Amino acid sequence: MTVPTKSVIYARVHRPDPALIARAAKFGIADLHEGLGEIAGRMCLMSPAMVPIAPGQKVCGPAVTAWNFPGDNLAIHAALYTAEAGDVLVLTNGGGHQGALWGDVACTFAQKKGLVGTVVHGATRDVDAIRDLGYPVWSTAVSPEHPKKRGPAAVNVPIVVDGVLVEPGDLIVGDSDGVLVIPRALLELAVTNAEARAANEVEFRRRIGEGEVLFDVLGMRKLVADLGIEIKDCTWEEDR
Repeated sequence: MTVPTKSVIYARVHRPDPALIARAAKFGIADLHEGLGEIAGRMCLMSPAMVPIAPGQKVCGPAVTAWNFPGDNLAIHAALYTAEAGDVLVLTNGGGHQGALWGDVACTFAQKKGLVGTVVHGATRDVDAIRDLGYPVWSTAVSPEHPKKRGPAAVNVPIVVDGVLVEPGDLIVGDSDGVLVIPRALLELAVTNAEARAANEVEFRRRIGEGEVLFDVLGMRKLVADLGIEIKDCTWEEDR
């Protein structure tokens, strides 16, 4: 990863195959998180601090990134300028609440341009107006504090957002569970595994509907036995 040493705006982004994005969009982040595997799935998942502004939000699209100096949001305007329909803006100022990164006017323009959502590692303001617009936003803070617009700034470079590395063109998936970043190199793997997981869950629901208990549907009885855990048909007082 090359870190810029001065302000820069890259106008172009390598985006994933639209057909692969469409396949990913069928799933919530839980399935795709599982599909990435135990290590990548955790490394690519933002923390519970990254919350949706409104219930029922969903987003799936390639990242356009913006690094902002604390208290400043110049970079988000450059990112808005370079972004294309279907993109997700991913913004950070390091996570501080000083200077709101995102508000309703930016939302209005993003929505008109065809962007599908914004992820903010920092503060969002005009929350009620954004909810009325119906534009999906996730944020780690809410504050009306006035931002400056003087930089320094960097757009479409790798950034760290809520502890997760985000490179331009990575797939951003968000819903009520949070936000997941899927590196382009792992997208096919994540989607294929999510499809297999979804098929398994269809079978689980069928068996539950036919009267089986979840303990057996998930193979917990065998797992408990293999771990040497004893199931005793008595209370703990009776076993003393």
